[in-house]
Amino acid sequence: MGSPKQKQQSKDDLYKIRHSAAHVMAQAVLERYPEAKLAIGPPIKDGFYYDFDLGQTEDGKPRTFSEEDLEAIEKRMRQIIGGKHPFEKEVVSAEEARELFKDQPYKLELIDGLLQGGLDEHGEPIEGPAEISIYRDGDFMDLCRGPHVAHTGQIPPDAIKLLHVAGAYWRGDENRPMLQRIYGTAWKNKKELKAYLARLEESKKRDHRKLGKELDLFSTNHETVGGGLILWHPKGGLIRYLMEEHAKRMHLEGGYDFVYTPHIGRATLWETSGHLDFYKEGMYSPIDIDGQEYYLKPMNCPFHVQIYKSRMRSYRDLPLRWAEWGTVYRYERSGTLHGLTRVRGFTQDDAHLFCAPDQMPDEIDKVLNFSIDLLKDFGFENFSLYLSTRPEKRVGEEEKWDAAEDALLQALKRSGHPYDINEGDGAFYGPKIDIYVTDALERPWQLSTIQFDFNLPERFDLTFVGSDGQQHRPYMIHRALMGSMERFFGVLIEHYGGNFPVWLTPVQVMVIPITDEQNDYAFDIARQLKAAGLRVEVDDGDDRMNAKIRNAQLQKIPYMLVLGGREMAENAVNVRLRNGKRLGAMPVADFIALAQEAIAQKVAV
Repeated sequence: MGSPKQKQQSKDDLYKIRHSAAHVMAQAVLERYPEAKLAIGPPIKDGFYYDFDLGQTEDGKPRTFSEEDLEAIEKRMRQIIGGKHPFEKEVVSAEEARELFKDQPYKLELIDGLLQGGLDEHGEPIEGPAEISIYRDGDFMDLCRGPHVAHTGQIPPDAIKLLHVAGAYWRGDENRPMLQRIYGTAWKNKKELKAYLARLEESKKRDHRKLGKELDLFSTNHETVGGGLILWHPKGGLIRYLMEEHAKRMHLEGGYDFVYTPHIGRATLWETSGHLDFYKEGMYSPIDIDGQEYYLKPMNCPFHVQIYKSRMRSYRDLPLRWAEWGTVYRYERSGTLHGLTRVRGFTQDDAHLFCAPDQMPDEIDKVLNFSIDLLKDFGFENFSLYLSTRPEKRVGEEEKWDAAEDALLQALKRSGHPYDINEGDGAFYGPKIDIYVTDALERPWQLSTIQFDFNLPERFDLTFVGSDGQQHRPYMIHRALMGSMERFFGVLIEHYGGNFPVWLTPVQVMVIPITDEQNDYAFDIARQLKAAGLRVEVDDGDDRMNAKIRNAQLQKIPYMLVLGGREMAENAVNVRLRNGKRLGAMPVADFIALAQEAIAQKVAV
């Protein structure tokens, strides 16, 4: 999660405060645990963290921090902050750095990385020279590129908070040591901290993993099924069906055709596509079938290319728009798996467009508008768009890059939505547009991607016969609007806090008879509602009325129809909403009209 701007983490005041707070936290930890080994401590979105190796307990398990530790460390941090110790940078040689950190193995590994290829603490290439520098504040010293505040006193002591501890493998590799990561947050003032903690508490309530269990939507089973593989339960499966049905109908209206492709393909396919050269670390080990190597597909695009190549194409055939809800499999380290939002098997609402160069601008406009219209149908209103341009290493002719980037840029301008440029952040095979939505908690999520590809048409020698009778190379556009069904569902759960719009809610109406005398009437009402297309259940259990209402509210059912003697006598229903609001008694026909209008408008109640 996070927008490109957040990923870049510009070196503003808040960045410096958080980076400096991470150093102060490490200093406080070392004072409490002098034998601790330091790993990395970067600022992140909304805060910072630092990874520590505290050694092992007597039974060989990693030693962890306690709640008492966090309280003591936070208290000591405020004392260090009060000392107003200057942050002083010093550039050192590799030999000097090794001597300074001779008792810190993780720092020594980082130093080696800087020397070998200019790699940062995450193993990513560093722009510019691989300078080795340290920062000192008081008696503490750390290997660091900065920047920091001028002195510790510029960290607001009443605007920091240590949040929790989590296990984290060194450099995200499960074959490396398990470290203890302390997460903290830091803001410019107490008011901002308080607002953030309130948002954090609300986000915990909305956590899709928690709500997924409570609402019986999905589950995972790491021990038996495997990590990152999602089991969709009937209610979650129904929501997915409704999402897909709506999107597929829009695809048909938008001139798309549907295709279906296998889950595995021969190694030669992935060699030609370049995946085995550029993406092998994200693919699973090959499967041997009759002496031939096959791979689970990480992407659908090479199969769609093969459909294109199945016969000669003419300019009269173009554009071709082929969509597939294709399930793909990508290797993710176990430590990075997270509910629905980071998985190993997922289904993309994938599509590939093949068009002539002069058709490209119109196709981009259509895809961009299609994406935004679809996301709006699911209740998202705030969008941020980003154009990622050509990287240093790339394929394709420069004039094609010029045309593609300009087509994407002009489409962004015509969209009327705010956009930014991410220079050099495109793929090696083409520029792209990423669409971010902002959820109810003002968190950005990257969902839709519109991606040009100069690579696959060249690698697979795709052509079409133009009006001049000559062979021409088509342009290929990858696009996914919701991204993956799993991740999109996770975002949707948290956006609504489980209170889905009426059209997506598995059970839209709970009919609640007050006594057994109203049971027959309740089932008759249910039959009328089902005939009108509503999804209905009747709670004819032994609980009292208030308990039944509470149960329906916990299941986040939009409408509760309470039926007593008066409602039965008047052929009416007494309507309550899941938020506790009472609409009172009304004829059954009026309620049906009310519910159908909410469904048509795709609103939550």
